[in-house]
Amino acid sequence: MSSKSSWTYGKRAEASTNPLLRKLFAIAESKKSNVTVSADLTSTDALLALADSLGPYIAVFKTHIDIVADFGEKTVTGLKNLAEKHNFLLFEDRKLVDIGNTVQMQYHGGALRISEWAHLVNASVLAGEGIVQALTQTYTSETFPHQGNRGLLILAEMTTKGSLATGNYTKLSVDVARKNQAFVVGFVANQALSPPTSATELAADAEDFVIFTTGINRKSAGDSLGQQYQTPTAAVSGGSDFIIAGRGIYAAEDPVEMVKLYQKEGWEAYLERAKAQQ
Repeated sequence: MSSKSSWTYGKRAEASTNPLLRKLFAIAESKKSNVTVSADLTSTDALLALADSLGPYIAVFKTHIDIVADFGEKTVTGLKNLAEKHNFLLFEDRKLVDIGNTVQMQYHGGALRISEWAHLVNASVLAGEGIVQALTQTYTSETFPHQGNRGLLILAEMTTKGSLATGNYTKLSVDVARKNQAFVVGFVANQALSPPTSATELAADAEDFVIFTTGINRKSAGDSLGQQYQTPTAAVSGGSDFIIAGRGIYAAEDPVEMVKLYQKEGWEAYLERAKAQQ
């Protein structure tokens, strides 16, 4: 995304002016992990058990909280406590996309209480820049209690076959992010995104958006519902900063041993990328 994408996490932490990104980079560096586990589980007990067992080996724990059938106070408190215990961030993969007023209520308040516990949330610019402006307005409000500890990822690309999140949509995602850096910290994308190409755009070395890449699987090439996978090494080599793996980890016979393999492969690919740019 920027010239800083080839830097080490430690160097990026030192250079970043965003407190949440500094924390994220520091976590990755200290745990030698760029793994995000996508926990698509439907009960609080299963969700918390997975977070507890995999927590020592991951940088981020990603949820689809609206599929948790018994979501409640136990879910929120449990996730917050485990994130603190094992030093990882929480990412609610909500894919917010609606008019600004609605997404403000979905994010800050509502039944899922996303802003209360999730360090990261994502949104699509399918509805236009207003959705990001609305979320940024909420984040920068004097009454928002989590400033400096929350961030927005823009869904710039998807891994599903036939996805329409390409071309002009992806370019718009980048443009919107550059205008809203108070809250936007990066993208969900399949690869590094293009740096600025003209003097009218922000200089590449003046920004440091992170790239989270979904659809990571060491063995499978896809599923029957259109999901397409790439390996940890391929993703990081292509510019991903944090790899997101779901069924490849939590559905394994031994999820803990499996997450260690993803951690090792992702970290080795990151070291190779950084070394190649020295």
